[in-house]
Amino acid sequence: MSLLTLGLLPLETGGEGYHPPSADDFNVPPLFPDVPWLAWFDKYMLMAIVATLLVLIFWVSMARKNKLVPSKGQYLGETAYFFVRNSIARDNIGHDYRRFLPWLIALFSFILINNLWGIFPLTLLPTTSHSGWAYGLAGMVWIVYNAVGIGKHGFFGYLRRATLPSGVPVFMWWLIIPLEFFSNIIVRPITLALRLFANMFAGHLLVLVFVLGGEYLLLHGGSIVNNVAGGVSLVFSMAIFGLELFVQCLQAFIFTVLTAVYLSSSLAEEH
Repeated sequence: MSLLTLGLLPLETGGEGYHPPSADDFNVPPLFPDVPWLAWFDKYMLMAIVATLLVLIFWVSMARKNKLVPSKGQYLGETAYFFVRNSIARDNIGHDYRRFLPWLIALFSFILINNLWGIFPLTLLPTTSHSGWAYGLAGMVWIVYNAVGIGKHGFFGYLRRATLPSGVPVFMWWLIIPLEFFSNIIVRPITLALRLFANMFAGHLLVLVFVLGGEYLLLHGGSIVNNVAGGVSLVFSMAIFGLELFVQCLQAFIFTVLTAVYLSSSLAEEH
């Protein structure tokens, strides 16, 4: 499968010139353009559905194959489980972490796989590089941690804890309450989504620059210098892929850690 068949066209119509990568490369058409009621079903949706199935298959199989002497697959599952349990859930939520652990594991797994689509040869596009998916995940987290806080403290009790830190003098309430409300209720989901989306978008755009630019210089450079530069660019793109892999894993971890932190703050008795 060439870059042209993926829709990442480095050449203008007619085969001449170079189109630098842009945000338009992330706008994919529907998989079934002739079926109006399936206009929503695009490459992003397909990757998200496959990621959901992979998460279900992996964790169900891990739960059914527990042995005293673990196999390589069981060892991988146990390592992933203990990583989320110890490094994310227990460290950030505390003694009440167990009831949120399944959701945090599912969230981390889903984001990780959707990020890793960006380096998988048949996809080469992270699902979360589309802002709608990042904001959708952040919106889900926003609903959950607010619902947890309201369920424990009541609506007004949670609102007071979220907007008024203990020990603030009365004459400062007029300033602190709006700031805390804006920070904890409004800004949190926005920054959570932007952090994930911006890293996936920028990382993949950087890969496109090196790959498409290198391909164009190598095949259509017109001189030995340009051809060599194109080859170097393609070789260097492998290092960019390695960096993107690190960022993809890191962003899945950060998103899940912040989710656990927000849950902890919602459950806390004092803000």
